[in-house]
Amino acid sequence: MATSASAQLSKVVKRQYMELPQGDKVQAMYIWIDGTGEGLRCKTRTLDSEPKSIEDLPEWNFDGSSTYQSEGSNSDMYLIPSAMFRDPFRKDPNKLVLCEVLKYNRKSAETNHRQTCKKIMEMVQHQSPWFGMEQEYTILGTDGHPFGWPSNGFPGPQGPYYCGVGADKAYGRDIVEAHYRACLYAGVKICGTNAEVMPAQWEFQVGPCEGIEMGDHLWAARFILHRVCEDFGVVASFDPKPIPGNWNGAGCHTNFSTKEMREEGGLKYIEESIEKLAKRHNYHIRAYDPKGGLDNARRLTGHHETSNIHEFSAGVANRGASIRIPRSVGQEKKGYFEDRRPSANCDPYAVTEALIRTCLLSEEGDEPVDH
Repeated sequence: MATSASAQLSKVVKRQYMELPQGDKVQAMYIWIDGTGEGLRCKTRTLDSEPKSIEDLPEWNFDGSSTYQSEGSNSDMYLIPSAMFRDPFRKDPNKLVLCEVLKYNRKSAETNHRQTCKKIMEMVQHQSPWFGMEQEYTILGTDGHPFGWPSNGFPGPQGPYYCGVGADKAYGRDIVEAHYRACLYAGVKICGTNAEVMPAQWEFQVGPCEGIEMGDHLWAARFILHRVCEDFGVVASFDPKPIPGNWNGAGCHTNFSTKEMREEGGLKYIEESIEKLAKRHNYHIRAYDPKGGLDNARRLTGHHETSNIHEFSAGVANRGASIRIPRSVGQEKKGYFEDRRPSANCDPYAVTEALIRTCLLSEEGDEPVDH
């Protein structure tokens, strides 16, 4: 099993340094999304005291020419603190700081989807939009081979692995447990986890979150997962189809509801939203992965619990549909629906914004409307 050289360094030796007192100073790790729209970057600065809110955190900058975000001749980009979490790696009083990225002219970077998402969420605040996202991922060795798979073959076919227990069924549970606890410590709204259909594939769920909080908390949870995997010397992949062939892909199923949907008779509003989504399938497919649908085309084949990328479908308890209405929602006539189309490497800001635009702002056509 190929693990990183850093993972072989003595963690016991490291611990003696991490236990040294840090005085009144605080380490703040600034985190941002790079020019790929799915990679994360980070760097740390010292603060003189513990920040109590976002307003206490200074803006910062970085070299965008090294993150696929600018050219070398004009490379300074701004980091704007947007959400703050406790740091589960350095522990209190240290912080993780999720940032928006602005270009030299203070306009949003191309992969900064948070700014427009926040604006759209503020327009529908009175409807209390709730989201819950189910993040699937695959644990890989540093050579790109799935964790625990035989080096020159495949494990047994899918069937025993989903929610499986036992060394021959659950591959890499230590990472899952470490990530879960780190998220709880950080204040991320993680609400569950399970082993997935393909061996070495797992899922965690984040939510319910209201409005912009969904994107903030999912990106923070992803960052924490990457850091946990780094400590273990393995890689977390959000590729929507990491292994071709008869193996499940990885998605980020998105559950959505409004105040009206959650109240008595809410099924009517759920059905109205699904009708709107049916007319705007192409727009959503483009918004649901960082390559405008190309990544998802490998996953949404109509097989392995997915719908076909070219067709819109909806059904009660149907995991082969674009939109699934949970059976309990069909019976109680209120609740939420699940959009099964977003890919594992989607940008949650783009996904939640698209849902609001179509379902609540009643936008039509293949392009977002300027508001």
